[in-house]
Amino acid sequence: MTTPDSVTTPQPATAAASGGTAPGSGPGRLGSLGPVGLVLAGGISVQFGGALAVTLMPRAGALGVVALRLLVAAVVLLLVCRPRLRGHSRTDWGTVVVFGITMAAMNGLFYQAVARIPLGPAVTLEVLGPLALSVFASRRAINLVWAALALAGVFLLGGGGFSGLDPTGAAFALGAGAMWAAYIVFSARTGRRFPQADGLALAMAVGAVLFLPLGIAESGTRLLDPVTLGLGAAVALLSSVLPYTLELLALRRLPASTFAILMSLEPAIAATAGFLILDQALSTAEAAAIALVVAASMGAVRTQVGAGRKKEALENMALEG
Repeated sequence: MTTPDSVTTPQPATAAASGGTAPGSGPGRLGSLGPVGLVLAGGISVQFGGALAVTLMPRAGALGVVALRLLVAAVVLLLVCRPRLRGHSRTDWGTVVVFGITMAAMNGLFYQAVARIPLGPAVTLEVLGPLALSVFASRRAINLVWAALALAGVFLLGGGGFSGLDPTGAAFALGAGAMWAAYIVFSARTGRRFPQADGLALAMAVGAVLFLPLGIAESGTRLLDPVTLGLGAAVALLSSVLPYTLELLALRRLPASTFAILMSLEPAIAATAGFLILDQALSTAEAAAIALVVAASMGAVRTQVGAGRKKEALENMALEG
């Protein structure tokens, strides 16, 4: 569910965009995994957390699960970060509120999607949002190739018209992708206005406050069941707190471009989690579709990185001249 250096790389917004430290980030045993291992561990945590959320939905409903996830994550981040509330402008607060609304909408739409369609296809459709942001921001001809690959993947995934997937679930996943793209933009803006992970913690609190009434309306007292609360807390830790921490640790030693490419593997990790935990097997066409979208995401990132390096080289030549 941030882009540390640029809003053009197709990756989810994380605490890294807040320019600071998330819970538990610091040298220690986690750092010994290596930066690539940390990113992959974060991706596995997110997607297996999503799979766990699907198993919780019969008990708490999709909206209830989102409410629990945002609430627990907000409490943890607020306790650890202790964000300063004074000294911020109206624009600062407006930015963090929009960030929180975007976060809530992204999670709400995605969980509505995975309640209707398998986890792997849902993440594949969702990642089209950041991919589109990367393609449009770059404005390079080669990105038409990546866009075509992604569209081919979507065509395969939908069986030529989404006859193989629930249309409503697919629409929710695409809506979540649009919110993911907006999330990247507002995460970067929030990171520029708030120190460390303060903006992320405050935005998470905004999202939790907005979504809690929806969760209560759908699930009522079922949210107070101890098992439901425990599973909801596990979803929050796996899908929010732990991956933010791992990604921040990784970004201290890993270029943002490499990080973005690794994050492009999310659909494949989600498909694996869906198969292992939810017994959601993929057809050959669905597997090929996910591979095409992953390839398109990686290609778009590499193109963007190459363009940035070329621009930097030209600037250095101009300075030397």
